[in-house]
Amino acid sequence: MRKLIFASLLLACGTVLVAQTNLQLHYDFGKDRNFVTTTVERFKPDKYGSLFYFIDFNHSENGPTETYWEIARELKFWDAPFSAHVEYNGGLHHEPTFGFNIKNAYLLGGTYSLNSSDFSKGISLTASYKLIQKHSDPHNFQLTAVWFMHFFNSKLSFTGFADFWREKQSFGINDDASFIFLSEPQLWYNINKIISVGGEVELGYNFGAVKGFKVCPTLGVKCNL
Repeated sequence: MRKLIFASLLLACGTVLVAQTNLQLHYDFGKDRNFVTTTVERFKPDKYGSLFYFIDFNHSENGPTETYWEIARELKFWDAPFSAHVEYNGGLHHEPTFGFNIKNAYLLGGTYSLNSSDFSKGISLTASYKLIQKHSDPHNFQLTAVWFMHFFNSKLSFTGFADFWREKQSFGINDDASFIFLSEPQLWYNINKIISVGGEVELGYNFGAVKGFKVCPTLGVKCNL
């Protein structure tokens, strides 16, 4: 669920309309994880807003074990920092012992974006209605914050997102949870305009069939294509 290029480019797209794609490779050394995740992100602004998507693949020794993707469209026909937000989330899980099923989710809401005058930092806030298909309790909501900050002459970038949403889960008999939190702050050292090294820390609460709070750090490399 990486929304990081989306943050920096969405907030800046009012001045510079550029499409950008990046490839990320992360090694996850959280407890009981120790796998590699590859991510492809694409952001493309236009005169009606922007389109963003990413695709994650988790890999084991036997090959890909889980695939997840998000695609989001921001629509605006005005100059104000508000836009209409439409999003789809979904994925496939290939090894039942490795993770959890990912249901189709459809989101509709609004986004407010704010950035500094030099576009060195900014934040976007989105509130959405969330329909989770084939769920016993399909009607839910999601709140999302996405931020970016470039400093030390853009040699360091601090980016990330935080999602909070309602989705009823059952962890056992009389052991249910209704709310999930997920955040993935990333810190990158930008060697040049193409290659960055760094990583992220996944902070999850009731996320991924794990009750309670879990921290999963990674080391990664990013290539702007």
